[in-house]
Amino acid sequence: MANLDFVAIGDITTDAFIRLKDAEIHCDINRDKCQLCMDFATKIPYESVKVVPAVGNSANAAVAAARLGLKSALVTNLGDDANGKECIARLREEKVGTDYVKAHANKLTNYHYVLWYEDERTILIKHEEYDYHLPAFMPPKWLYLSSLGASGEKFHTDIANYLDHHPDVKLAFQPGTFQIALGPEKLKRLYARASVFFCNVAEAQTILHSEDADIVKLLSKMKELGPEMVVITDGKKGAYMHYQKEMFFMPPYPDESPPYERTGAGDAFASTFAAALALGKTPLEAIKWSPINSMSVVQRIGAQEGLLSRKKIEEYLKNAPQSYKPEIVV
Repeated sequence: MANLDFVAIGDITTDAFIRLKDAEIHCDINRDKCQLCMDFATKIPYESVKVVPAVGNSANAAVAAARLGLKSALVTNLGDDANGKECIARLREEKVGTDYVKAHANKLTNYHYVLWYEDERTILIKHEEYDYHLPAFMPPKWLYLSSLGASGEKFHTDIANYLDHHPDVKLAFQPGTFQIALGPEKLKRLYARASVFFCNVAEAQTILHSEDADIVKLLSKMKELGPEMVVITDGKKGAYMHYQKEMFFMPPYPDESPPYERTGAGDAFASTFAAALALGKTPLEAIKWSPINSMSVVQRIGAQEGLLSRKKIEEYLKNAPQSYKPEIVV
């Protein structure tokens, strides 16, 4: 595939959303840590189940970019099973290039279980082991790197080498669970190469081995790892950006109705920001696009159904309240 705007790299999965009805949430006094609790050693009824194929951080990003008008493709691994075939078919429906999707014989496709209670979810994950290789492809405008399984540690070196050989390609890095666990030292080439780096507050604390929730300190320390730009999301509160020498706060876009299910809100934010940059928007414009897609995604089940077209995002921007704009923090 030639003339690609946006190539996402990362694991793909199928999510099975199991809506619970008999459960409880136990939290600490500040609601910083909560537990989903159900009766043990019994039968627990559930309300419904919905299976959503071809998701995962990078797959979500590739779909978001395609819906915004970019020519996108996905580099990923899956099994040659029925779930894998369904994932490929779904990507093609979304006009995401599948030339770099590797189907492994006698392997399973990742399959995750999403325990959905009220408007939040707890995800049971399992990354299948694949032999990761970077296929040959023409340099895109943007490379978007996110979640990979533990067997992909050495794969990050291949990606860093590719970026060294193609200095004009911009990197958006949204680390997944395993990449965060690896730490910034093992992935320092990617941190330093990132045009924009995304994580949430809790992830930033984990990466930096810090319990400090001071957003200014977190932004500053993340920036010291090398990214040109750092974006840290803070859930329902909004997001923060360290751009050039200034820090900005971006409020959330007002919800059209109470959130239905929050899976994919962070992916929508990060991928929309990167896609907006690929479309030629400035960072201060891009950060106004991102919360709109996050708002839309949480109105539906799963990470992709609510992703918007460029036309719809621009309509929301026209109708945004005056307070919907980035404000300088420092």
